[in-house]
Amino acid sequence: MDYYVVDVFTDDLFAGNSAGVCILDEWLSDDIMQKIAFENNLPETAFVVKRENYYDLRWFTPTVEIDLCGHATLGSTFVLSNYLDNSITQVEFHTKSGILSVQKDNELFTLDFPSRVPVSCQIPDILGKALGVNIVSTYQSRDLLILIESEKDVLNLKPNFELLKELNTVFGFIVTAKGETCDFVSRFFAPNAGINEDPVTGSSHCTLIPFWSEKLGKTKMLAKQLSNRGGTLYCENYGDRVHIGGRAVCYLKGQILL
Repeated sequence: MDYYVVDVFTDDLFAGNSAGVCILDEWLSDDIMQKIAFENNLPETAFVVKRENYYDLRWFTPTVEIDLCGHATLGSTFVLSNYLDNSITQVEFHTKSGILSVQKDNELFTLDFPSRVPVSCQIPDILGKALGVNIVSTYQSRDLLILIESEKDVLNLKPNFELLKELNTVFGFIVTAKGETCDFVSRFFAPNAGINEDPVTGSSHCTLIPFWSEKLGKTKMLAKQLSNRGGTLYCENYGDRVHIGGRAVCYLKGQILL
């Protein structure tokens, strides 16, 4: 099968978040797709099957299939529009999170994703120790959103992943603060899904966008994810939907031999 590796939410190679994109004629078994994702050892591997007027799309970390992934969806659109059909300006994907669309405008790709509004919740007892930082408040959606005091605190986080794993009912941990050079910053950790730190996370912004839109009183925002690789996301709140924009660059083209 044709296989690509795309760096997403960046203009530069070796930055942003890497996604594997596998182009299939028909679905492989779940077991084989999981093994491919494990072998690729990237934060996500996307599997894409063309249908008549849309594409089926699934996402796998090295250890589990997940229900929503932003950077691998954007990466899949980048591959389809640059290597399979350069006339594409919009793609519709059918996924475990329903119908998702991606719009291409020159080099900018914009995801239309569901909003996942977080609800205030009690701070878990061991969370402060696990993160080593003062926690202002926490909020629950699919992931646990953790508000801390400053961009500097987000940048300098050194989590204890073994302690985070003890919070085994949480899929991912979104740590966020108001930005100094942008509207808001974040980092994302998912040790229970086989990813200690995800470099740049589209799906977490389904929660971050409504959260910061309400806090800042604005619908259009610029966000940065402060991992070592780093990434930039162009965000807009549409109520029950969010738009997440970014760029991408291809690192690798090849074939997987089964």
